[in-house]
Order: sequence, then structure tokens, then C-alpha cells
Amino acid sequence: MDKEQLLQARINPDFLNYLENTRVDAIKTKNISALYEVLDSFLILDLEEEKVNDIYQNILKISFENVQKIIDDNKKLSLNGDELFFVRAFYEHGIEKWSQGDFKGAKELLFVLSNIIEDDLLIKSLQSHLIAIIKELDLDSFYENEVNLDSVDLDERHAYFITSFKYDIKNHLDLNKELLEKEYENLQDLLDK
Repeated sequence: MDKEQLLQARINPDFLNYLENTRVDAIKTKNISALYEVLDSFLILDLEEEKVNDIYQNILKISFENVQKIIDDNKKLSLNGDELFFVRAFYEHGIEKWSQGDFKGAKELLFVLSNIIEDDLLIKSLQSHLIAIIKELDLDSFYENEVNLDSVDLDERHAYFITSFKYDIKNHLDLNKELLEKEYENLQDLLDK
């Protein structure tokens, strides 16, 4: 969308009514994909911050409830259907904590996530995130020094996550194997709850 199209969308009463109705219905029915559609629209159009925060809180609530059910059934999350949005919510919440300097909270969320998903690329990427968090590297430095910002992931399912780095991920994980093993041992209780 160009600037003119964005402006038109921001003031189009039919579109704004559609967004509001979709938001209310998605919260009521706990439809996470519709909530993300509305959230993304609100963010792109730079609409009401209060509603953005409310939508995000509902996304987190729905995600955490559903992830708990999946874990209780001894299953793992895939990157398909609503489960992709549950993983996205967990990931974004972990990144948010990291951006606020909450290394402990970010580490715990991303550790749990790395152990409840069925996607090798994302698991290895999350382990790379964890190494940076364990070393208390701030998020901006992580982006600047470790993330390959020029890479575009062609698999749409991975588009929500940082999966491209300036180094060979296998070598990086091998070099930091002991650090990860020690941290996994420390955080294992989170998986047993």
C-alpha cells in the first residue's frame, strides 16, 4: 500500500467498521488468526494504541491457553494453522521481554518454545537466540551483529521469526554447546510443570 491508500483505509468507515466487528467477534470466539489479521491492520494503519494493546493481550491469552492444552496432551506445536499463530505469539512475547531487558523472562519463554515445537530450523534459530540472551546481549546488538538482515525467508511460515544469521548456525551451536546444555539443565523444571 502506498501513502494515499493507507490514508484512505484509515478514514474509510466501512473498512474501520469491518475491522472493529472482526476484532469484537474474534475476541468473543477466540479466533487467533482473525485477531492477528486485525492486529496487523491496526499496526500498519497506525490506529488506536489502546486497542492494539487489547488485541495483543487477547492473542497472548488465547495462545497460552491453547499451548497449555497441547502440552498437557504431550504434543508439540507445528507451524500450521492456528498453531503457527500460537508459536508467533510466544515468540513475539519473548522478543518483547528481551527488548525490555528482561533476559530471564525472554530466556524462559524462548527455551520453552524451543522445546514444544516441531520445526528444526526454528528450534536451531531459537537456540541461537538463547545463546545471545544467556550472554545478555541486548536485542539491538543481536540484530546488528548476528542477524542476516539481507536474507529473505521464502517459507512463509518462518517469516515471523529470525532464522537467518551472519554465521553458520550449526557451527555456532557447536561452539556454544556447553553453554546451552548448562542452561537447559537450569531451565528443565519449566518443562516439567
